Amino acid sequence: MKTLRLLAVMVLVVTLSAFKTTDGDGYKIGDIATDFSLENIDGKMVSLSDYKDAKGFIVIFTCNTCPYAVAYEDRIEALNKKYASQGYPVIAIMPNNTDVKPGDNMEAMKARAKAKGFTFPYLMDKGQKIYPQYGATKTPHVYILEKTKKGNVVKYIGAIDDNYKDASAVNNKYVEDAVDALKKNKEVPVKETRAIGCSIKV
Repeated sequence: MKTLRLLAVMVLVVTLSAFKTTDGDGYKIGDIATDFSLENIDGKMVSLSDYKDAKGFIVIFTCNTCPYAVAYEDRIEALNKKYASQGYPVIAIMPNNTDVKPGDNMEAMKARAKAKGFTFPYLMDKGQKIYPQYGATKTPHVYILEKTKKGNVVKYIGAIDDNYKDASAVNNKYVEDAVDALKKNKEVPVKETRAIGCSIKV
């Protein structure tokens, strides 16, 4: 009986963890995200406060080396092209420890951005101080912020959409739906989803 009870508890834990949307500490929906100053691939330091006319931000923790992040590169670029002019630019941040993942170092970031024609800033979280504040655990991991008088409020956390393998087979465009709702001063329809990707390397 004890074995059966233990198995039942384990099944319950696994089942509940499958529906958990955020891991550990970090920002929750409604929190105010503090600003940062991180180096961009052009050598300049970038902060959210630099974007005076922004209405909010699509902050995406991503990298060069994760297959999931690579699969989403074109979609991340498309998000920036669609929404930057509407007040919601993409801010990409590379959070990995480059000693563990040298393919994510600054030179590699520059080469990748040039090869792909990135139009968004691609910043390095040097010292890995920013991603833990957000609570990011994956690449890619998205945080949509809305600029308010109180600060940059977290409105969405999670995945870009529901199909990393095939952009043409996506049913739910979580990031687009969230930004579209914010632009209309409406509630974000889905506020949290599970980020699918590689673990951030520490």
